[in-house]
Amino acid sequence: MKKWLALAAALLIGGCSDKPETQAPAETTAAPAETTAAPAPTGPQKVVIYNWTEYIPAAVLEQFTKETGIEVEYATYESNEAMYAKIKLMDGKGYDIAVPSTFYVEKMRKEGLIQPIKKELLKNYGNLDANMMNKPYDPNNDFSVPYLWGATSIAVNNKDVDASKITKWADLWKPEYAGKLMIMDDVRDNFYVGLRVAGFQNNSTNEEEIKAAYEKLKALWPSIKVINSDSPKTPLIQGNVSIGAIWNGEAYMAQQEMEDLQYIYPEEGAVLWVDSFVIPKGAANLDNAHKFIDFMLRAESAKAAIEELGYAAPNTAGIALLDEALRTNKTVFPSAEDIAKGSFHQDLGDTVLVYEKYWELLKAGQ
Repeated sequence: MKKWLALAAALLIGGCSDKPETQAPAETTAAPAETTAAPAPTGPQKVVIYNWTEYIPAAVLEQFTKETGIEVEYATYESNEAMYAKIKLMDGKGYDIAVPSTFYVEKMRKEGLIQPIKKELLKNYGNLDANMMNKPYDPNNDFSVPYLWGATSIAVNNKDVDASKITKWADLWKPEYAGKLMIMDDVRDNFYVGLRVAGFQNNSTNEEEIKAAYEKLKALWPSIKVINSDSPKTPLIQGNVSIGAIWNGEAYMAQQEMEDLQYIYPEEGAVLWVDSFVIPKGAANLDNAHKFIDFMLRAESAKAAIEELGYAAPNTAGIALLDEALRTNKTVFPSAEDIAKGSFHQDLGDTVLVYEKYWELLKAGQ
């Protein structure tokens, strides 16, 4: 998840060639000589990326275009739901690369919205960490290439709130935090919190349990001041809220400006996710999509993403290039214990409609 950099404009490098003038052939009674037509001039190459906002360093995009001559057209979304709806509406056309989270890779794979990855075109594929590969959402990674992974957990401005008093998701319900909370516009992440506080597990398909989570979240709702998925770090930095349920990369970036910000992995477990490159079934620039993915698998690209975005990349070659302080940063790289407590979302099929029904009720204040 969750993510950043609203590159509203495409990064453009390219050229065009003039068509040669042609002359009408002179009149002749002889049979015309056989000629071979010149190939039609080709326009500038491009790759169209549909991604989370602020989620690829601008310098990396610029370097890709500089090296390859391939223009990058970049569109953004704020949630998996928005990304999925757009690609489904367009029947997999319009974009060459998307970056869904774990359970949406599974959903899009099952629905035939994405196409197999041609691993033979990815010479840097060996840089990936085998521990983050071959998961149930995409066995053998036939349809996805892991890009970044991380967590949704609790960021606390220790200057305003005593962070030592917050060790569980359930602590957010304390009355002293009323009006100080921020959440993101993410159905499954928020219902994960509700389910865990209600005593249930993630990925429930039991409507009674989902309703119980809804009731928990409804009790929390008056304490929530801001809902922000575009740039969750900003309300914290600006002092509009003191506590946020946000992605760890956003917390890491906020910590660069807020020395008092702490990131807490709660006792009930954090939401864990992997965001992966996929290629929609109707991609028009297939070769360029693979070239871009391969470029992002370079150790240097992974290093730049980790350093700038604050998310972990499952790229062992890139991690080896990091300085020790970042490599051991617990906000970016959760401990084995915190990972063991966490949970990945799964595709729940039509049950997601139940979650969405209760989420819409919450947002409507009901």
